Amino acid sequence: MIWHLSLIEWLLLAPAILLALTVHEMAHAYVAYLHGDPTASREGRITLNPLKHLDPVGTLLLLLTGFGWAKPVPINPFYFRGDRNRGVFFTSLAGPGANLILSFLAVLMIKVLLVVGITNSYLIVFFKLLALINIGLGLFNLLPVPPLDGSKILASLLPPERRYIVYEMERYGFLILILLLYFGGDIIGPLRTLIYNLELALVGLSGL
Repeated sequence: MIWHLSLIEWLLLAPAILLALTVHEMAHAYVAYLHGDPTASREGRITLNPLKHLDPVGTLLLLLTGFGWAKPVPINPFYFRGDRNRGVFFTSLAGPGANLILSFLAVLMIKVLLVVGITNSYLIVFFKLLALINIGLGLFNLLPVPPLDGSKILASLLPPERRYIVYEMERYGFLILILLLYFGGDIIGPLRTLIYNLELALVGLSGL
């Protein structure tokens, strides 16, 4: 949970969440388009306009818990060129992958700001929140639970005769998500902190 945030951190959290969700969904749409599927593109989802991507419940939960989701990007694998499973794999991975890349760029921005002598605490706090939100969003969506991206990634890697395992989980997906949101901090929190600290170390920072 993130109830310990100060008022200014809450105010900075909103744009960080909007950016994280928008980049996540746009990455899905763009990679699907690269693989030949125009469905998301036709619906205007290859955009940095957050209004095209927000899911009210998922955004609220992300604000309150640090874990959530956006409006799913529509994908039609029948449009994918070549191996459809390959298209599903990379399209599903694109969202969490974009979040992890954005988190590192946020940490890199902290380094740049400090190097050039800009120590404005609000800017540092914003980029720290941006990094943590993106790591949390990326990790949460990698969990192999329908309808999260991780379930699609897992299904694309399993042999056809084993994919029913993932599909059968869909009937329990909502219940599992509720449990994950309740226990998500214990499951993802330590790993999120580890990745954040690794990113800090990569740019020569610590203790932020």
